[in-house]
Amino acid sequence: MNNAMNFSGGPGALPASVLRETRDAIEALPETGLSVLGMSHRSEWFRGVLDEAERNLRALLGIPAHYHVLFMQGGSSLQFSMLPMNFLRASGRHAEYIVSGYWSAKAPVEARLEGDTRVLWDGRAEGYRRLPAADELQLSQDAAYLHYVSNETVEGLEFAGTPGLPEVPLVCDMSSNLLAAPIDTERYAMIYAHAQKNLGPAGVTVVILRDEFARRAITGLPTLLDYRTHIAARSVYNTPPVFAIYVLMLVTRWLRDEVGGVEAMAAINRAKADALYGALDAEQGFYRVHGERSCRSTMNVAFRLPTPELEAHFLETARREGFHGLEGHRSIGGLRASLYNAVTLDAVNALSEWLGEFRRREG
Repeated sequence: MNNAMNFSGGPGALPASVLRETRDAIEALPETGLSVLGMSHRSEWFRGVLDEAERNLRALLGIPAHYHVLFMQGGSSLQFSMLPMNFLRASGRHAEYIVSGYWSAKAPVEARLEGDTRVLWDGRAEGYRRLPAADELQLSQDAAYLHYVSNETVEGLEFAGTPGLPEVPLVCDMSSNLLAAPIDTERYAMIYAHAQKNLGPAGVTVVILRDEFARRAITGLPTLLDYRTHIAARSVYNTPPVFAIYVLMLVTRWLRDEVGGVEAMAAINRAKADALYGALDAEQGFYRVHGERSCRSTMNVAFRLPTPELEAHFLETARREGFHGLEGHRSIGGLRASLYNAVTLDAVNALSEWLGEFRRREG
């Protein structure tokens, strides 16, 4: 029951069937008789796991053959550095960044260590409550790349469209909404996502990289920080996070076989978001959603109550009622419900109903 009512921002909820299969695999995999925690990354079994995980991702997202799918480590934080190391340093060009929240603000800090970095738009002055309109971005045709975060988990903001110019490589951190809805992979030079939202447990980062873009990387990089190293080694240059990749494979099976694919998942996610925002909007004098309506995230719903004291009481009462992970991010406080793929519509409906009860009792 606790797992079913887990609204944590990350690591987030995992599907019940995946948790059961993972529990059994920790004791012994049916294929090998060994615990998944003790399986060699050089074994044929693990090569099969990597290959299936890649096949499933390609099928679910429509990833073309001229894109590489890499399983890496270090989360988005490492990608903030690796991206400019490979494609900005010594390029003779500048990189462009959209800063729309807590996480995207970290990316240009690392890029500035590697070369000319320009922030096209920064929502900090407005408290990161909205996303930029197209006419607010002064885009350059000669940029090395444009980087943005598709969904801001802290503030609960999500891009409805895709920014940028067709001729400029587009790079996106999709850590919190990859696999939540269909995407046009061909529009991107590179997509990356750490797993602990919709893909699986913490420890693995998926990188989807167009081959032509990968070949632009400079030479002379440290071996482990060169994307071409991981392409050549098929994600096994060093010891990968075997357990996390195994669970990611199970999650992609679940999404394919039990949910019916990414389009079906998107419809469920839309219903979840509509239910929760509807409950909050019904009590606007009591609950206040952080982001502007046009920019609201389907994955992360950030909101406030009239006072910090009432928020503390809300969290204490919610835990007693069986709702977990509703604390807001430390950077802005308040409250947050994350509606990742594994969070069921039943769980969201239960939370939505309880929000009304709490308002009537405490308002």
